[in-house]
Amino acid sequence: MAATPRLKLPREAKKGDIIEIKTLLPHPMESGQRKGKDGKVIPRKIINKFVCTFNDKPVFTAGLEPAVAANPYLEFFAKVEESGTFKFTWTDDDGTVTTAEQKIIVT
Repeated sequence: MAATPRLKLPREAKKGDIIEIKTLLPHPMESGQRKGKDGKVIPRKIINKFVCTFNDKPVFTAGLEPAVAANPYLEFFAKVEESGTFKFTWTDDDGTVTTAEQKIIVT
């Protein structure tokens, strides 16, 4: 079952506004350091990279490490000068890529 990202950002803004963007991706984030009931190490499974672009231009990138909690939440700001689409991409250790998009109208 693919996780559904949660996004919170305005759908409209004025040219030059600095907007707040919040994202949350439901994900277990296993560090690879714990042992299961069978005594074996539980394999590492984390979101290791997050990228946000706006109209295909980079806005924010983060490299995540095993110490990040489950369900990684990221909050950042961006200045908008034109209408367009924010694209959010999360990449997991196993190569799974989760994406979400949201348009914004700038007046």
